[in-house]
Amino acid sequence: MPIISMFYGIVVLMYFDDCRRHKKPHIHVEYQGHEAVISIPDGGVLRGSLPPAKLKLVAAWIEIHRKNLYSRSSR
Repeated sequence: MPIISMFYGIVVLMYFDDCRRHKKPHIHVEYQGHEAVISIPDGGVLRGSLPPAKLKLVAAWIEIHRKNLYSRSSR
């Protein structure tokens, strides 16, 4: 799976055309053994978990990069 960003030990990944499984545009996030699938539209956790402080960082990152994330998820 392509890594699209790394910050504060958080790795953000995105599959090409992966909306069939989770039904929403989303990213995959890994942090120190934690894995989560995060919805791009609302920042909700679709599967897995992250420590709360890291989830807040990911939510802020999504907000900053939302436009680019939508263009990547629709390719």
